[in-house]
Amino acid sequence: MDILLMGPPGAGKGTQGALLAEALGLPKFATGDLLRDAVKRGTPVGLKAKAAMEAGHLVSDDIIMGVIRDELGKPEAAHGVIFDGVVRTIPQAEGMERLLAERNRAMDHVLFFEVTDEEILGRLVKRLAIEKRADDDPAAVAVRLKAYRDQTAPVLAYYEAKGLVRRVPAVGAIDAIASRVRAAVGR
Repeated sequence: MDILLMGPPGAGKGTQGALLAEALGLPKFATGDLLRDAVKRGTPVGLKAKAAMEAGHLVSDDIIMGVIRDELGKPEAAHGVIFDGVVRTIPQAEGMERLLAERNRAMDHVLFFEVTDEEILGRLVKRLAIEKRADDDPAAVAVRLKAYRDQTAPVLAYYEAKGLVRRVPAVGAIDAIASRVRAAVGR
């Protein structure tokens, strides 16, 4: 089963993705984690990603798709994957569709984590205090939310047109949200 998690920064994709991956016995892929791992391992795609990141450029769609292709080729990904925010643009959505089709698979579910901006800001301010992540500063969060909405609205519409989107209210206790997530995928 291949499941894409979508939602704004701080919506709980990482937390819920890990819980869902454990419940279903599937690996969880997150773009940042995959890129850092590819760079660390010195893979050809990782070397391209490293060069882009060191030059201060965004990592291109073809590099992102190269990393995903490499990961999908691993035995642990043979029965499905939880994709944590991996698809951020229409070209990436189309690329993901092609990569899965190469394996006679298709995206089974797209879970969209619905949460208010106020809730997101509260969560990220708490995370900032704990983890000291610069990108969780309120001004940075505002920029990230705008970029997310600008980029993601077309991607969400793309998957909605395919009938794949399941909206999950992502507020409340972690266990309650996890129950909603499992219900959304029929587990």
